[in-house]
Amino acid sequence: MSRTQTDMVALLGRILMSVIFINGGLNKLMAPAGTIKYIAASGLPMPEAAYAVAVLVELGGGLAILLGFRVLWAALALAGFCLVTATAVHYVPGDRGQMINFWKNLTMAGGFLQLAALGGGGWSIDAFRARRRREALAA
Repeated sequence: MSRTQTDMVALLGRILMSVIFINGGLNKLMAPAGTIKYIAASGLPMPEAAYAVAVLVELGGGLAILLGFRVLWAALALAGFCLVTATAVHYVPGDRGQMINFWKNLTMAGGFLQLAALGGGGWSIDAFRARRRREALAA
């Protein structure tokens, strides 16, 4: 695969990985009371704080992944978020739908760990900033 193809695939991967989180964060912003009620019903402590963290991680992390900005930290935050929500919210062995979400979250965590390890690709803000630093040092 050429460098251009690799960068294109990396961008497509970032888009696909980020859309679910950007959408989820926006939906939470549009319905805070319902989201906080759901969080409380899941048994998580401090539902209002959990809501704020969820919006920040989903919307902020999703946008960072989409743009390729600070990919390492955004990917690690989203991987951790996926693992926490998988175990704290979706691990309900008797509920097939929740178990599908449990496994989906584990899979997404794995994808974010790959993204943290390999970076966002050449078509990312991180890569653009790295190129500018190299050019500045070379001048």
